Amino acid sequence: MNDGPAPSPPRAVALHVGHAVDAVDSVDPMHAVQAVHVVHVVRRYGPVGGMERYVWEATRALAARGARVEVVCEALHAPAPEGIAVHQIGEIAPRPRWLSLLRFSRRAAAWLAAHPHDTSGSADSGARSAVRLVHSHERMGVHHVTTFHGPPFATIRDRGWWRRVSLRVAAQLWLERRELCGPQVCAVVPNSPMIRSQLEHWFPCIGARMAAPIAPAVTAGPSRPARTVPIDGGVIGFVGQEWKRKGLDIALEVVAALQVRRPGLKLLVVGPDPAAIRDRLAAAGVRAECPGWIDSAGCFPQMDLLLHPARSEPYGMAVGEAMAARVPVVISDRCGIAGSVSTDAGCVLGLDAGVQAWVQACEQQLARQTSPAGFSRSWDTVAAEHETLYARILRDLAGAPRSGQVAVEP
Repeated sequence: MNDGPAPSPPRAVALHVGHAVDAVDSVDPMHAVQAVHVVHVVRRYGPVGGMERYVWEATRALAARGARVEVVCEALHAPAPEGIAVHQIGEIAPRPRWLSLLRFSRRAAAWLAAHPHDTSGSADSGARSAVRLVHSHERMGVHHVTTFHGPPFATIRDRGWWRRVSLRVAAQLWLERRELCGPQVCAVVPNSPMIRSQLEHWFPCIGARMAAPIAPAVTAGPSRPARTVPIDGGVIGFVGQEWKRKGLDIALEVVAALQVRRPGLKLLVVGPDPAAIRDRLAAAGVRAECPGWIDSAGCFPQMDLLLHPARSEPYGMAVGEAMAARVPVVISDRCGIAGSVSTDAGCVLGLDAGVQAWVQACEQQLARQTSPAGFSRSWDTVAAEHETLYARILRDLAGAPRSGQVAVEP
């Protein structure tokens, strides 16, 4: 196993791209999306995580807009959505992770090869689903589209050589390169501009197949009531179960400095296990409330500011939800959503700006007299952006040579 170019397939697997091209020839490309049949591949289907919720909501929105949607997954973690055929192919042991990813990709590829036509059971399936696109969210090797939801594993190349010499690392690098640079890949979709930049840096082989980022939607919850923050108080929120990556230590340093000026200021920490951070809070001398992992939507109305000094954040759903609730934000430039934070919504800082710069930015937001405008992005908009992408791919396939072949899982 190596990290060289994606392997040439030793044989072809029938995913019927040839059928797709024939069908596209008889479809007006301007209306191609109306004929698309898309199969999304994800290990866990349901609202059980950031990436999983993205797939769950996007597929439901696509189906609501009239697309023919199927899902291939290990297991369904919620009631099957209406109008979507869900095919469960069995759960796979999660460790070692690289082997689990490889086993899932081979099992999913085998299912796709064994079911080359519409299996949704719809009466009009024959008329509408001759064109089938495979849209993966996993480390697959037989897909047309892949959405990349997090930082690439290839960033490990920035670490010491002793961190990279292992079968695990070699396997992960190979799986990642196969997913992004396989010969059958038509589009790579990052979920934020930051992820796009990382992919372009580590995988120039993607080239023109890099699509515009399609960020997740932000579901609006209860809004923060308009109010003036007391000059000696306020509530700063920190949201994130992975508190080390999301910069809780930086937040504590900033809040400790703020509490010198604002003795009534409170930090509301949502996500981490209170027992895991109790000693850190005590050492920082910060007055805080830690409810643990609860629905953060209900907490935003209590907050006067969301502080999110993340070291690495592929997107930053908590930031988007806070802005939707009209809570000012102060975040790091390591967040994928940073480009969506206007000067009205808050402030974006570099992690190297220094604690005093973060303290000053927080003070400015706490002292503001007006609430930010609400941030909005719907899942219907996300689905519409996917439709535009699918239509482009279908037009490209319509003009491509009729090989009828795609890569096989090696």
